[in-house]
Amino acid sequence: MKFLTDEKLVIVGAGGMIGSNMVQTAMMLGLTPNICLYDIYEPGVHGVAEEMYHCAFPGANITWTVDPSTAFTGAKYIISSGGAPRKEGMTREDLLKGNCKIAAEFGDMIKKYCPDVKHVVVIFNPADVTALTALIHSGLKPEQLTSLAALDSTRLQEALAQEFGVQQDKVTGAHTYGGHGEQMAVFASQVKIDGKPLSEMNLSAERFEEIKHNTIQGGSNIIKLRGRSSFQSPAYQAVKMIEGAMGGEKFTLPAGCYVNCNKCGFKNVMMAMPTVIDRSGVHFSTPSGTADEMAALNASYAHLCKMRDELVDLEIIPAVKDWGKMNPNL
Repeated sequence: MKFLTDEKLVIVGAGGMIGSNMVQTAMMLGLTPNICLYDIYEPGVHGVAEEMYHCAFPGANITWTVDPSTAFTGAKYIISSGGAPRKEGMTREDLLKGNCKIAAEFGDMIKKYCPDVKHVVVIFNPADVTALTALIHSGLKPEQLTSLAALDSTRLQEALAQEFGVQQDKVTGAHTYGGHGEQMAVFASQVKIDGKPLSEMNLSAERFEEIKHNTIQGGSNIIKLRGRSSFQSPAYQAVKMIEGAMGGEKFTLPAGCYVNCNKCGFKNVMMAMPTVIDRSGVHFSTPSGTADEMAALNASYAHLCKMRDELVDLEIIPAVKDWGKMNPNL
């Protein structure tokens, strides 16, 4: 089997449903033979490892551990789903305090055991601030750490495909930006349905508001349908993100990235932007949209700032002016 690289990929939270799916997806895509499964729950991570051995992937060198020093030492790529999952009735923001403490410990372990890691993807909620926390604590450069945001865009894409009866990949430009949560900004002005602008598709404003609402509540709907939070879609998209960072197919769906941009007015947050992830890391540009879309993005940014400031009050991260003391790259 041909692999993109032989460098070490660590899956954090590998004993869970997202983590176990990430391991299998990474092997099936041929990213690297050297995958280390890490979790604090020994029976879970051990069981996932056994399942992977039974798949008998040619050339695989899959290991597992509950020891962070063993897991992180020598890691060049990391994907972490190692937070508490969202349950029915919860918002992503309800997980803020506990999961951001986990993110701080995660960042500290990166700094201690693998400061030369090449790229890290954080996917546990609320992903915008868990990723920001991990970045501050890790000492990494902003382009080396991203968070999962693509599911909001793929949910919008799916809803529009269903609405117009077209194959999902025939819907282009369906993106959401800002926060990965209830305050996301849904952009429709660039959408095309099989090459035709959405504005020419006779979609009523009322119907689009319904589609937008369903997109925002897409994660909650999965919980209602399956009795648990999403695991297959975040696993796949996260592995595709790390594939881009490994030098494989570039990842072009919106990703959460660190933004500190005087020109666009968004400063010191992690947020979904138009991005590309490639071997050199993540690169973002400023979204373009209607006045209403940009207003929604500004509101989403304000919400992200509020959550960030809550973390400062909880002393999980330092005040913005002191970030450079913990991470000289910020």
